[in-house]
Amino acid sequence: MTDTQTHLSSTTPQPPAVVVPDKPALEGLEDKWSKQWEADGVYAFDRTRSRSEVYSIDTPPPTVSGTLHFGSVCSYTQCDLIARYQRMRGKEVFYPIGWDDNGLPTERRVQNFFGVRCDPSVPYDPDFTPPEKPDPKRQVPIGRRNFVELCRRLVAEDEVAFEALFKQVGLSVDWSYLYTTIGDDCQVTSQRAFLRNLDRDEAYLQESPTLWDVTFQTAVAQAELEAREYPGHYYRVAFHGADAPVWIETTRPELIPAVVALIAHPDDERYQPLFGRTVTSPVFGVEIPVVAHPLAEPDKGAGIAMCCTFGDLTDVQWWRELQLPVRTVIQRDGRLSRETPEWLGGEAAATAYGELAGKTTFSAREAMVGLLRESGDLEGEPKATLRMANFYEKGDKPLEIVSTLQWYIRNGGRDEALRSALVERGNEITWAPPYMHHRYTNWVEGLNGDWLISRQRFFGVPFPVWYPLDDEGNPVHDRMIPAAEETLPVDPSQAVPPGYDESQRGVPGGFVGDPDIMDTWATSSLTPQIAGRWETDPDLWERVYPMDLCSQAHDIIRTWLFSRVVRAHFEDGSVPWSDAMISGFVLDPDRKKMSKSKGSVSTPTELLAQYGTDAIRWRAASLRPGLDSAFDEHPLKIGRRLAMKILNASKFVLGNVGSTVPDASAVTEQVDRALLARLALVVDKATAAFDGYDYTTALESAEKFFWEFCDDYLELVKERAYDESGGAATESARAALALALHVQLRLLAPFVPYVTEEVWSWWQAGSIHRASWPEHAELGDLGGDSSMLDAVAGALIGLRGAKSQAKVSMRHELSAVEFTGPQVVLDAVRQAEGDLVRAGRITAAPTYVVAEHAELSVSATLAAEA
Repeated sequence: MTDTQTHLSSTTPQPPAVVVPDKPALEGLEDKWSKQWEADGVYAFDRTRSRSEVYSIDTPPPTVSGTLHFGSVCSYTQCDLIARYQRMRGKEVFYPIGWDDNGLPTERRVQNFFGVRCDPSVPYDPDFTPPEKPDPKRQVPIGRRNFVELCRRLVAEDEVAFEALFKQVGLSVDWSYLYTTIGDDCQVTSQRAFLRNLDRDEAYLQESPTLWDVTFQTAVAQAELEAREYPGHYYRVAFHGADAPVWIETTRPELIPAVVALIAHPDDERYQPLFGRTVTSPVFGVEIPVVAHPLAEPDKGAGIAMCCTFGDLTDVQWWRELQLPVRTVIQRDGRLSRETPEWLGGEAAATAYGELAGKTTFSAREAMVGLLRESGDLEGEPKATLRMANFYEKGDKPLEIVSTLQWYIRNGGRDEALRSALVERGNEITWAPPYMHHRYTNWVEGLNGDWLISRQRFFGVPFPVWYPLDDEGNPVHDRMIPAAEETLPVDPSQAVPPGYDESQRGVPGGFVGDPDIMDTWATSSLTPQIAGRWETDPDLWERVYPMDLCSQAHDIIRTWLFSRVVRAHFEDGSVPWSDAMISGFVLDPDRKKMSKSKGSVSTPTELLAQYGTDAIRWRAASLRPGLDSAFDEHPLKIGRRLAMKILNASKFVLGNVGSTVPDASAVTEQVDRALLARLALVVDKATAAFDGYDYTTALESAEKFFWEFCDDYLELVKERAYDESGGAATESARAALALALHVQLRLLAPFVPYVTEEVWSWWQAGSIHRASWPEHAELGDLGGDSSMLDAVAGALIGLRGAKSQAKVSMRHELSAVEFTGPQVVLDAVRQAEGDLVRAGRITAAPTYVVAEHAELSVSATLAAEA
């Protein structure tokens, strides 16, 4: 226990100086306490503590070029609940955060914000100034170095806004450990890890079919795919067999020049006679083999399909497994090759292809349909359909598949043993909620290729590799020159490899740097290593790694979570953390994903201004791990009401009643002991829930007790607590009130940190967030019966109900009261008779009627008005 933590001594403590505001308010608490926490270093990480005393957390670095919506704030807040709980449990919490500031989202924002686009062929201009009036439709071409400088400039501004928002949300991170994914330290970590992967043959360079976004001109990884419906048409097209035409149905007739086979299911009797024979393609007359493969679908279309290189991922699988040739016509720009392919060498074929050359896929499709009509190879009219197509998750056009040279990290997609090992790593993690483990396993087992980590973009971590050039100036990729670790970070477009000088860059016999950057996930996959300062601060690393928790949304299990497991498996032979807490989405009111374009994004800054941070955090805590929920503003009002009630109830206890000494030994009355017994059960339940990452149950149990405390217990004992004549009964009420408030504030502190800190400051030293989490033993082993509270609360509710039904004031006196119910319930009510008489303003002694099989009921007679 630290010296800043509060400890309830078994001896009676001296009453502290109590300063309760006349009119406590929620307004201004965020600014007041955020500054105080920072000034006092409340959340500063004490790196002298041993690993067993540390609780370390790995958080996802948000993309600062985007905007945080309400769901993002909820996810980060849920992680903060655990951080605050563990800190109060006596752990030293290592809770850093970083900004994901490189990659495509940032480039897009820079292009639109400044009205520029990157063209690496443009030389660097040290005096470049962006246009005064940027035009996103007429972007000015600038060199790569100028473009990167603008990226750095804009993200620096964005990061200031993100930090301000996260501080307002009350994240208890240690900001001295802040990192950025484009920063030098992160670049060193990313490049070092890559070089080690390369040295161990876990990373490799290969030319192969690649999912390609024609808009952004970059490769896309499997984890970044998004399947969407895309309107199109089915075209029934004839290939020419020796005996009869073979009809296929396709949505992409523009790929007929790239057909390498027709494929049917081996058990399909319609096509078994054709297996091992050939047909010729319509219009072009290219000889095409007919082959069998079990992935062909007999009940889809004509039951026989074109295999093109490449139309979709199934084509890739067929091409690879059947060892088919490559006939690529779609280029990186999304247009068909401007040169006639060599396999279309005949005059008629070349002439026909000339109608398609250089066209976009859409225009080429129209042209190809015209050619098919002319040749008589198109049957009937096209049939409209919605086909599923792969999109880049940030893109607007269907992906193409082109053959490119890319960097990969092995992830089990092509290695059964590695796949099994990574599935087993998932078994080593404790998942909250447990069913998220299945999402991880299903993703790993469904991989069909290794992790593509290179991007043909500009603002990111460069690959620290050069290639020698042969006598004709072509890169010799199998003789790559990796950078030495001690020279990192390295930008091969500016640095020179060993044994060369700058004059040899780009000339025959010289060298060239690798032109690509790492995908942002290739850096984010190393957040434990980045935050823990792997290889640069061994002392810190030993205290925080492997980490205890990763917290994130379920949509990035396949990307961020899995990629970190891969990197830790290769580098450390372990998982990077023991536990994974997965949050759900906050959807729009129609239960669809929030979208800026549809105007369904809820802005955190507006909600924070209207309801306050504690209300937002309360709402976040009410969303259970893993579950999606629809956005609803009404619960924020409930959260604000709770925060206001904490202020008012605390003012009553501490100011009006003067109950300031939380002394369990002074609690003598049975109803007071029953309250503490019930509270002890709440402490146990909340603690067990938090230990299992069930923060929602922890909140529900604490909040339910708090409202019962305010609505029932306070009303019941306030007259006794007010009694100026004092005595043991009054001291018992006051001690119980103070102790109950002391415990409840700490139970609620992770959820509503601002209002609980405010109340704590009225009567306690130090921060509540460095106070100890409540324990059962604090409430004393007084022998209280918690069930007594239910009976007494029922009696009090009955007294209120009688007055409410009679439509009189709660201060109206009752001349007679009769309690009816089971003996055990009546005995409990009788023990609190004095409080009930005062609270109900009963002028004569109550009577009790035993009815063993009836519920407690109350009948009352109103006193005549004077």
